[in-house]
Amino acid sequence: MIEVVNLNKSFGKLHVLKDININIEKGEKVVVIGPSGSGKSTFLRCLNCMEDPTSGQIIFKGVDIADMKVDINVHRQKMGMVFQHFNLFNNKTVLENIMLAPVYVGNKNRKKTGKSKAQIKEEAKKTAMDLLKRIGLEDKANVYPSQLSGGQKQRVAIIRSMAMNPDVILFDEPTSALDPEMVGEVLALMKDLADSGMTMVVVTHEMGFAREVGTRVIFMDDGRIIEENNPKDFFENPQNPRLKEFLSKVL
Repeated sequence: MIEVVNLNKSFGKLHVLKDININIEKGEKVVVIGPSGSGKSTFLRCLNCMEDPTSGQIIFKGVDIADMKVDINVHRQKMGMVFQHFNLFNNKTVLENIMLAPVYVGNKNRKKTGKSKAQIKEEAKKTAMDLLKRIGLEDKANVYPSQLSGGQKQRVAIIRSMAMNPDVILFDEPTSALDPEMVGEVLALMKDLADSGMTMVVVTHEMGFAREVGTRVIFMDDGRIIEENNPKDFFENPQNPRLKEFLSKVL
């Protein structure tokens, strides 16, 4: 689904990503771990071109989205993103937050679909309410994000990305801004999503999640992929000395 070829990213003189090569298959749950400053979040942000790569290719479903001539927004619709700090719009209700992108895209494509604005809005509302029911928060549809707990905000952020029916969802440290007791409810939703077959790329510090849900775990350090393996071999039989050192500190 995603093929990354010789991806490099620099901010001025700071070379953050160095020749990243990786293929992500449909249905995979790729978990990216590594020390702070290793380039994990930059890698994720380059995958959907929130950061423009300095060089290299990101081929998503056959199209190089790192090519500046491509309309990135068309492809981004099929690549959901969940952020560390939720990024919900505080001046909109929970329901409006979830409906925003589907209504915007629906209205943009009205000529193609032949749907009225009312139809588009009604469909988006039904999808949003179905998703809220799925996470047990349908009673929060008309409240504002400021009235939610951190765990509730993040679960809403996850279903907001699902409302566009994406092919893949990218998670950038989705639990690191949460109180410890709220982490479980977010990880449970992510596990449900994984079980449903969603392709996922997850940057996280949650080693239990990496071990239990990941189909492949990647270790990044100093802007490079140092080691990758299935979770069992990755955690039980690490090869690289830097990975061994890292795991000895975090496990």
